[in-house]
Amino acid sequence: MYPEDIKYHKEHTWVRVSGKKATIGITDYAQDALGDIVYIDLPEIDAAIEANSELSEIESTKATSSVISPVSGAVTEVNDDLSESPEIINEEPYGKGWIAVIEMDDGAEVDELMDAADYEKYVEEESK
Repeated sequence: MYPEDIKYHKEHTWVRVSGKKATIGITDYAQDALGDIVYIDLPEIDAAIEANSELSEIESTKATSSVISPVSGAVTEVNDDLSESPEIINEEPYGKGWIAVIEMDDGAEVDELMDAADYEKYVEEESK
């Protein structure tokens, strides 16, 4: 249900790491809870982001929600496709629905995140 090659944050964001680059998005659980996503406020390129702080904001037909960054660093890329088609997040949260890429300050932050099995347990507990 949750891809094994990524790490998960308790605020329902995920990170896929390649070297110092961290691709970030929201989990399938988060997109499902939000419902139909209608807008995303993408971060600025070169913005300095702290772990556990707001990376962007997503609006859905149900609510507006902050996307919390699982790692610290500088934004190097954003998924411009989401500006025109934010619903891509609903369709492919772990693929084409990625939000931003961050050049990480400290790769050790990733070690503090959950793996797929731990995240699945976390979601089950939160859903009770």
